Amino acid sequence: MGAHELRAIARSIVADNRGILAADESSGTIKKRFDSIGVESTEENRRFYRNMLFTASGMEEFIGGVILYDETIRQASDEGTPFAEVLASKNVVPGIKVDTGAKDLALRVGETVTEGLDGLRDRLTEYFALGARFAKWRAVLTIGDGIPSAACVHANAHALARYAALVQEAGMVPIVEPEVLMDADNTIERCYDVTARTLHAVYGELDRQGVDLEGTLLKPNMVIAGKGCPTQESAERIAELTIDCLLRHVPAAVPGIVFLSGGQSEVQATENLNAINRVGGPWPLSYSYGRALQASALQAWGGDAANLEAGQAVFLHRARMNSLAAAGEWSADMESPVRA
Repeated sequence: MGAHELRAIARSIVADNRGILAADESSGTIKKRFDSIGVESTEENRRFYRNMLFTASGMEEFIGGVILYDETIRQASDEGTPFAEVLASKNVVPGIKVDTGAKDLALRVGETVTEGLDGLRDRLTEYFALGARFAKWRAVLTIGDGIPSAACVHANAHALARYAALVQEAGMVPIVEPEVLMDADNTIERCYDVTARTLHAVYGELDRQGVDLEGTLLKPNMVIAGKGCPTQESAERIAELTIDCLLRHVPAAVPGIVFLSGGQSEVQATENLNAINRVGGPWPLSYSYGRALQASALQAWGGDAANLEAGQAVFLHRARMNSLAAAGEWSADMESPVRA
C-alpha cells in the first residue's frame, strides 16, 4: 500500500469529528475490568463484550477506528463474521496493538522501555492479512525525581520510530503513542516540560527513520497535572498548555491527533477535549479512549446478555459526547440524562 493510501486511511479515521475506540486491553487488563463488575474473564465473555461495542447501531457516526488486541482480531461476531470485517463494513478502520509492553530499562530505576520490535515485521504481515489497517505502540514515560532521563526518552522515541517505519512498510498506518503518565504529584508545568522533551525526541527519530508523517497519527497525553498534585488546573488551562506544547513540537503535516484519556474520568476526558478544540490547532484534535469510552458501558452490561442494549446505549452516548467535544460543541448539560 502506497503513501497515498496510507494518508487517506489516516485522514479517514479522524474525519467528521470521529475518534478511536481503544479496545486493545491486554488479557491482564481486561481481567481487572471484569473483576470490577464481578464477571469472569473467559474468552467468550471477552468476545461477547467487545461484540456488544462493535455491533452497536450507529457507532460508526462517532468511531472511525478501533484498536484490537491479538485475541480480538481473531474473534468473530455472534453471526460468525470476523470482527475486522464487522468494523470495515461500517467504514470503521480495524487496528491492532503490536507492542509487547513496557519493561524495566536497564540501569535506570523506575523507568521503562516498550518492547516488541523482534519479529514485528512478520507479525504485521499476519495482522494485515487478518484485516488490520493501522497499528498502535505505546511508550510510557514516568515523571519522578530526576526522571524521565534523557536515556529513557531517547530509547522510547527510537523504538517508536522503528515501529512506525515497519508498520508503514507493511502497508498500515502507525499510531505513535508517547504517554507521559499523570499518576504522580507533579505540576502541570512539569508535565508540559516532559511532554515537550518527549515529542521533540519522537519527531526527530521519526524523521531519521524516514517515516512519512502524513501517513501517521499521534496519540499523546494531554498536558495535565499529576493526580497527586494539590493544584488541579481548569479545562481551559489544560487546553491552553496542551495546544501550546503541540504547536511547538508536532509538525502540521500530521493528519490527526487522538488524545489518550490517561486515567481521567469519562466526563473529564470529554470536557478537556472540548476545551482543547475550543482553542484549536492545524490538526483534527480527536480521541483514542479506552476506559473513557467504556467504563459506564461495562457497568451497564454487568456480564448479563440481557443488558446488551443498555450497554450499547451508554457506549453510544459516550461516543457521541466525545464526537461533539472533537468539534468543540460539547457542554456539561448534555450529560444530564446519564447522570440522572
